[in-house]
Amino acid sequence: MAKSSADDQELRRACEAAIEGTKQSVVMSIRVAKSRGIWGKTHKLGRDMAKPRVLALSVKSKGQKTKAFLRVLKYSTGGVLEPAKLYKLKHLSKVEVLTNDPSGCTFTLGFDNLRSQSVAPPQWTMRNIDDRNRLLLCILNICKDALGHLPKVVGIDVVEMALWAKENTPAVTNQGNMQEGPAASTVTERDLKVTVEKELVSQAEEEDMEALLGTYVMGIGEAEAFSERLKRELLALEAANVHAILESEPLIDEVLQGLDAATNCVDDMDEWLGIFNVKLRHMREDIESIETRNNKLEMQSVNNRALIEELDKLLLGLRVPSEYAACLTGGLFDEARMLQNVEACEWLAGALRSLEVPNLDPIYANMRAVKEKRAELEKLKSTFVRRASEFLRNYFSSLVEFMISDKSYFSQRGQLKRPDHADLRYKCRTYARLLQHLKSLDKNCLGPLRKAYCDSLNLLLRREAREFANELRASTKASRNPTVWLEASAGSGQNVNAADTSTVSEAYAKMLTIFIPLLVDESSFFAHFMCFEVPALVPPGGTANGDKSDDTNDDDLGIMDIDDNDSKAGKNSGELAALNESLQNLLDGIQEDFYAVVDWAYKIDPLRCISMHGITERYLSGQKADAAGFVRLLLGDLESRISMQFSRFVDEACHQIERNERNVRQMGVLSYIPRFATLATRMEQYIQGQSRDLVDQAYTKFVSIMFVTLEKIAQTEPKYADLFLLENYAAFQNSLYDLANVVPTLAKFYHQASEAYEQACTRHISMIIYYQFERLFQFARRIEDLMYTIPPEEIPFQLGLAKMDLRKMLKSSLSGLDKSITAMYKKLQKNMTSEELLPSLWDKCKKEFLDKYESFAQLVAKIYPTETIPTVVEMRDLLASM
Repeated sequence: MAKSSADDQELRRACEAAIEGTKQSVVMSIRVAKSRGIWGKTHKLGRDMAKPRVLALSVKSKGQKTKAFLRVLKYSTGGVLEPAKLYKLKHLSKVEVLTNDPSGCTFTLGFDNLRSQSVAPPQWTMRNIDDRNRLLLCILNICKDALGHLPKVVGIDVVEMALWAKENTPAVTNQGNMQEGPAASTVTERDLKVTVEKELVSQAEEEDMEALLGTYVMGIGEAEAFSERLKRELLALEAANVHAILESEPLIDEVLQGLDAATNCVDDMDEWLGIFNVKLRHMREDIESIETRNNKLEMQSVNNRALIEELDKLLLGLRVPSEYAACLTGGLFDEARMLQNVEACEWLAGALRSLEVPNLDPIYANMRAVKEKRAELEKLKSTFVRRASEFLRNYFSSLVEFMISDKSYFSQRGQLKRPDHADLRYKCRTYARLLQHLKSLDKNCLGPLRKAYCDSLNLLLRREAREFANELRASTKASRNPTVWLEASAGSGQNVNAADTSTVSEAYAKMLTIFIPLLVDESSFFAHFMCFEVPALVPPGGTANGDKSDDTNDDDLGIMDIDDNDSKAGKNSGELAALNESLQNLLDGIQEDFYAVVDWAYKIDPLRCISMHGITERYLSGQKADAAGFVRLLLGDLESRISMQFSRFVDEACHQIERNERNVRQMGVLSYIPRFATLATRMEQYIQGQSRDLVDQAYTKFVSIMFVTLEKIAQTEPKYADLFLLENYAAFQNSLYDLANVVPTLAKFYHQASEAYEQACTRHISMIIYYQFERLFQFARRIEDLMYTIPPEEIPFQLGLAKMDLRKMLKSSLSGLDKSITAMYKKLQKNMTSEELLPSLWDKCKKEFLDKYESFAQLVAKIYPTETIPTVVEMRDLLASM
């Protein structure tokens, strides 16, 4: 075969030069075209898109090991080959000839060590089929001889490759010895022209196969003779078979006779087995029937025993013990027999619960015996509840009547007695467990019992409060203070040093200290004793108001809750409403005695309403429990009553202020100004706790009426209005200076009076200045008005504003200036009753006059620059010298 131009000596030398220094020898080099395909898409190759490359097969020997490489070389800009890529042939796993190339010259080489298998491998295109076959055969030979394995070949017929190799390979055998390595056998071009027959069948194997096939040559070429021969042999075989069958006929007869006898025996045995089977079936049916009857009898026996046991239990539960029946229907309720009554109640409640469906099998619920027994227990329950309720109603009434009949329980003349209900509660606790059981038996029975208890105890509480309040008022000694504080007709000699009335507030505080904890304790005891499902009134270890140091557990009934519902601390709105209604009945009417104390204290000293309001608010903030609902209402009503009485005092004082307006002539400081300061000082002394809002509201009303009245009185004499106002506002500030520093509400009115004072001063001083220097400042005002309409240089040419007019005005106004200023001072001093205000007012007057004169001087300098007038400095010196 002629040497291909694609692989020549110059190309091999160029490749060896490119890989010089790698200790590798080039086995074969060939020019190819490289292109890039797309996975999964068939397309026609574009030769114009291909890039010229050179594929070179190289090997490297190291001892017994030989490494083979496939190098890709590309042309640089100068046409010199340079290495581009290097592949190891040991990783070659697939050789695929692309079917979408009609020429068959394009193939791909798959390597199993490429990092990204998702990128399509490059496609190599040869110039012709011969170049492709030469390169692929060389790669396959190197892989088999040097590496010991062959890659997978796809898209090319191996037989076709073998035939091509045989046709293009000379008869000269391969000179190389594989022991010398593939480099020795495949270095030259002609060494590459090896056959691929050893890849399919070796020469020795082919000779053996031909010899084996030669042994089977039987003249098949003569078809008719071979067919005749087969027919003769087939007839001979059939004749031999018929002869053998005829010789075995006697043996067959004997076998048939034996089979007939065996069949008869089998028929007889089948008949016997049928008879036995019928007998066994009947026997099995009898045994099954016997077992069924035995099972039913055994089950019936078990059920009868269980039924007897259940009936015994049911009868035991339906039996009413005689001692309990006697106790429930006719027993006594004295203290000695309460334990028996409680045990009977517990048994009755348990018996009723045991006959209810959750605790009783629903099968028994409709039995006549169960219904009759339930009716009997209900009758027992109603009888016992009726008897116990009647006894407790009578007991409560008799217990309270006994205490009321004994006068030693109440306050007497000369002796205030603290109510003590310890004995009453002790006796009531005896029946606490009975009430618990009555509630569990019939909740409806508690309503009448609660009402009876409330009615009885209400009489006792009202009697105690009335006696205590009467003795408290009788034993409290306090002189009555006048209620007229701001009346003008009272005169300046009114006694502002009122008597000490602190005993009144102390008496009211004592009333609350004694009775509010008592009422709270009674409410709490009632809530527990009468089985209301509400939280405890006072936390464990706490007190109602901090005033009790003993009996902290006075409302602890010493009993355990019977059912789970009573152990819950959650609120029940229905129970809370019922409790509030019962507490209304329990404590209703007692508020009248508290009102009487409040009214009595108001008559002695109305200002004591302030301290009583603070005391009430402190007690009200301490009542948070649900059972203290009515106590909170009582304290709220007391607070409203105190506020109403104090408002009555404030309204009366406001009327006293307004009556000042009726006087015909009012000059100087009004009488209610200093008296209000005295009143405010007294009110501040009485403030306690939360009564600050009450006092601030009174301050607001007082001062508002005072200021309004002051303005109205000032309008009756407009000539002296500003003087009247500034004297009174100054007196208001002077009298309330100390209080305004500590009371924010009064500080607000202090600032308001200060602003009104400044305004009145400004108006009064301006009136005096204009009165004395009217022509001077009227001339200045005319100039100022004209400056808005005409230029300043034209003003001297206006009628009445010429320079001659200016000189006349200055001569008439400023001649005898000291006399004019003296007259202004006397005018300021005239009709002023508060002499202490005169120095400050005269200073304000001089400052105001200088300011106005300075403005006039500036106007003259601007309009009449050639005219001379006294300077501001001269005027200031003149005023300072006077």
